[in-house]
Amino acid sequence: MRLKLLSPGEMSPDQKETYDESIAGKRGAPPAPMMAWLNSPQMAKHATRLGEQLRFNTIFPAKLSEIAILVTARHWTSHYEWYAHKRLALKGGMDPKIIDDIRDRRTPTFDDPKGQMIYDVAKSLHEGHGVSKPLYDAAVELLSVRGVTEVIGLCGYYTMVSMTLNTFEFGLPDGEVSDLA
Repeated sequence: MRLKLLSPGEMSPDQKETYDESIAGKRGAPPAPMMAWLNSPQMAKHATRLGEQLRFNTIFPAKLSEIAILVTARHWTSHYEWYAHKRLALKGGMDPKIIDDIRDRRTPTFDDPKGQMIYDVAKSLHEGHGVSKPLYDAAVELLSVRGVTEVIGLCGYYTMVSMTLNTFEFGLPDGEVSDLA
């Protein structure tokens, strides 16, 4: 870990306010990257609010939103992000085979066309730096403009999360080993 994470007693009033807000939110605990973002308290506040919105208030159930998050974690080989969201994906009902395929950079087989579309859009955003017109049109038809917007938001936000976790070298909890090679 390249950064000393502050305890609540070491935080400035601005940092503590953001920390307390995160505990009071739907997560019940501060998200790991927020502990690094606290070095910029206003960034931490807004990023954490965005993360809560994307995690809990999109039009997608966890089983679907976690597809975009796992594709992003795998794209960035973010060990901590993968560890955290693999568990959430399983809890949300995602087929373990889909998780394994994303981990191994194979295209999964989805039983839900929305899952396939979220995967295709997320992969296109990360690998192609955008979305072709045919894919965009199909995504809007299946997911709606709001859905496409939220997939972009999930990929963008979790890119920032992955970059933060990778840059500051957040480690996995004691005894945990990364699934990512």
